[in-house]
Amino acid sequence: MDPISASLISKALDGLHLRAAVIAENIANSNSIGFQPRGVAFEQELRAAASQGLKAINDSPAKIMPLSDELGDRAVRLDMEMAEAARTSTRYAALIDILGRQMQIERTAIRGGQ
Repeated sequence: MDPISASLISKALDGLHLRAAVIAENIANSNSIGFQPRGVAFEQELRAAASQGLKAINDSPAKIMPLSDELGDRAVRLDMEMAEAARTSTRYAALIDILGRQMQIERTAIRGGQ
């Protein structure tokens, strides 16, 4: 796997892990008075960094930001949080699967095709 792809996958996994933690926090505090739910953004910045090279990828952080509706306030919606948790989990599993397949290819190459 080339260094750029490996770095992109690594940063995406970091961002998805942070998103899962923030979603868990949102769910845990759903009944807390005054709690403001948060989200994590990293995909667009990571996509832009991909065309700029390895250093830009490594320097692109995931950002935690408050979530709000049109009125500037947002209560935690458990249905939306659970849906986002499922999407995050699916994306994380897909990236882990890609890494596993790449490792299997490299292991086969090292063993000489056996």
